[in-house]
Amino acid sequence: MSPVLASPSQAQDIYYELDGGVVSGGLYADAIMELPVHELFTNTAVTEGVQHFEGPLMRDVLGELRREEGELVILGALNGYEIEVPMEDFHRFDVVLAHSMNGERLSPRDKGPYWIVYPRDQHQELQDIRYDTRWVWQLNRIEIR
Repeated sequence: MSPVLASPSQAQDIYYELDGGVVSGGLYADAIMELPVHELFTNTAVTEGVQHFEGPLMRDVLGELRREEGELVILGALNGYEIEVPMEDFHRFDVVLAHSMNGERLSPRDKGPYWIVYPRDQHQELQDIRYDTRWVWQLNRIEIR
């Protein structure tokens, strides 16, 4: 399956740039939903108690873009938040591109349409503010460098 071009203004799609903007387009929500679903139970820094997340692994999303290599992944959100994440995170940890939490589809009002979720409870080192800042909610943009 290859990425499908879409308008970056569509809230359920993710806009991407590769190779310094030489390649760009969008990954339709339908293509994201067709990726294998991974379940993750973990605490977060912004909710109370263990939450149940569902969505594809970020390394599968990057594979869909045919870009598992690179040193940095810049993640951007609908609210303008942006952060650089080392590509290594997605190979080292089972980071989920969550589309659902506790059985409910995420919406922009509740951190959706996608939320980058780390397996915080499974790795002591992930219980650190440096990783908490990488939990991008309202994700709508990926740039790989």
